Amino acid sequence: MRFYSEEDIQAFDNVRFLHIKTAKAGHLFTITLARTEKRNAFTPTMAEEIVYALAYAHYQPDVRCVVLKAEGPVFCAGADLNAFHDPAANIENVSLPRIHEEARMGDAFNELLKPCIAQVEGPVLAGGFLMICGCTFVFSVPEATFSLPEVKRGIWPMQVMASLAPILSERKILEMSIIGKAYSAEEALEMGLITHLAEKERIADEVSALANQICNSAPLAIQSGMRSLQELKKIPQNEQHTFLKSKLDELLKTEDAQEGASAFKEKREPIWRGK
Repeated sequence: MRFYSEEDIQAFDNVRFLHIKTAKAGHLFTITLARTEKRNAFTPTMAEEIVYALAYAHYQPDVRCVVLKAEGPVFCAGADLNAFHDPAANIENVSLPRIHEEARMGDAFNELLKPCIAQVEGPVLAGGFLMICGCTFVFSVPEATFSLPEVKRGIWPMQVMASLAPILSERKILEMSIIGKAYSAEEALEMGLITHLAEKERIADEVSALANQICNSAPLAIQSGMRSLQELKKIPQNEQHTFLKSKLDELLKTEDAQEGASAFKEKREPIWRGK
């Protein structure tokens, strides 16, 4: 990952996050947005904290799934523009290792290469889309809304467009950006912005059930598949099948592939080692 090295995440236990919370249970890693007094609007420091947490999940071999959720009534109100325009309004986290490049959450989520589930229980605005678009699955309560109101403030959701491009058509991205309206969770599901609707009293259980299913699946195969799908975009169409066949051949030589075949023959649950 370009923002933090594997060496950087060795300091994880000594980091004291200011704006997020993290927890690890078995193969599941949870990131919780916790700047509720500002509706979880992220500052430069909060963005670095999120990117660092994603780097930790990326490098930790026993992390197989990430859940992203938020405290308070708003999932994320986007960027805290005051903190981005006025360095004095941004509180630095001196316990964080120095980031190698400016924090870009869209790129950080792309580089995670592990399944990530967003648990959305409140409105998502503006830069909050960088997070949900970067997740593999997005569970939302019916009451949540999704909006890009930047144009009403004289700006434009520039980086968000890159995150939305693989999900929505150009027309829909322009519609959302030009009009700036709040879309319902049902509308977001219909356009593919979210993947699941879940009632508030059920969403945590449904996210947990999917996370457990992911954690019990072959981690090396998932990472290889996610990486190959990203690389596929750069390969000419007439070479794509050859490329993917080579990736399958690599997987077939792994310990996990051999274990999967043995477990199937022996009618037992496989024991994945990520090798």
